[in-house]
Amino acid sequence: MIFAAAKIAAELFERLGQPAVVGEILAGVLIGPQVLGWVHPSEILTVLAELGVLFLLFTVGLETRPSELRRVGAPALSAALGGVVVPLLLGYGTMLFFGQSQIVALFVGVAMVATSVGITARVLARLGLLNAQPSRIILGAAILDDILGLLALAIVSGFARPGGVNLTEIGTTIVTSLLFVVLMLAFGGRAIGRARPLVERLRIGHALYLWAVGLCLFFAVVAGWVGVAAIIGAFLAGSAMAELSEETGLHHRIENLTEFLLPFFLVSIGMQLELSSLAKPEVLLMCGVITLLAVIGKLAGCGLPLLRTGRNLAFQVGWGMVPRGEVGIVVAQLGVGLGVLTADLYAVVLFMAVATTMLAPPAIIRAFRPLAGTTALEPEGVVEIEESFSSELGDAPMRPRDGH
Repeated sequence: MIFAAAKIAAELFERLGQPAVVGEILAGVLIGPQVLGWVHPSEILTVLAELGVLFLLFTVGLETRPSELRRVGAPALSAALGGVVVPLLLGYGTMLFFGQSQIVALFVGVAMVATSVGITARVLARLGLLNAQPSRIILGAAILDDILGLLALAIVSGFARPGGVNLTEIGTTIVTSLLFVVLMLAFGGRAIGRARPLVERLRIGHALYLWAVGLCLFFAVVAGWVGVAAIIGAFLAGSAMAELSEETGLHHRIENLTEFLLPFFLVSIGMQLELSSLAKPEVLLMCGVITLLAVIGKLAGCGLPLLRTGRNLAFQVGWGMVPRGEVGIVVAQLGVGLGVLTADLYAVVLFMAVATTMLAPPAIIRAFRPLAGTTALEPEGVVEIEESFSSELGDAPMRPRDGH
């Protein structure tokens, strides 16, 4: 029922000229416990949803070479830092204004920091623009944003726990997570290349495909162990296999698996929206204010540092970082588990996560419209962004995509 509802809604929205991802999220609201009550959150749905976003990020990684992420390192870092600091301060200050405690204000601020790159990646993949330079900046910034956001969450959670902050644990998390990302980007591709001949000698069917799926799951586990989100491990595993994917067409085979699993993730986001809490005027007001500031925080925090490279690029990256999706929901659930967030405040954070996830896709499509139908900016003949931070990206030469 979940799968069918998601695909019917996706088809309907595509025919209306709207992003399919919005239809799939709204399908979760409709068939979930808040409206029709046909389906309810369950452990099975949670597992399928997590696998869906895991393989989505793995698929995105298969289209993103590590060299491309390194090339946009400087702008990605500036966008990530701005995307953490500005939303955190806006959320913290706003909740204090509404009379909430400092720990509640910090939790809401951290929830506003989170970025769900899976939603943006879904939209960019449908547009055929995952290889465009702004997309690479978004992906690089999202990785850094996720690391910084999770570290902030660890610190805030420490304040909320009876034992207080464990500085040793936080320091270890910082070192191991950064080391994991750096090693994967620097040496992951080489290790994959050396292991490939051994895999091709295997006699089991679809050995290369099964090896890729296994690596995705393995590095997702490793990412969780070192302290970052599992989706980051899946993305880095895919990025390490990007060159192999181009040679073997592996991306298209993994994409088939993703298309089956991803609807469960998108529907689960819609199912978690608590409509009853939204009947209270004060909660509804808080939802609107927090959602508005969540959008402004990412547009300003991620876009302003890139404004010197061109207004188009600033808006593209800013809107690409707006969706909070599952990361914001995870923060909200943790806040409830620690007894920090009440049911009403949980509804506020959840509303913000779902609303930004639904608002972003149409805005991303409009922001990327100048690049629609074009391929990624070629490294040759184009001054790299970090070397020419004042050049206008929109004036860079483009070539039509193959097959377009």
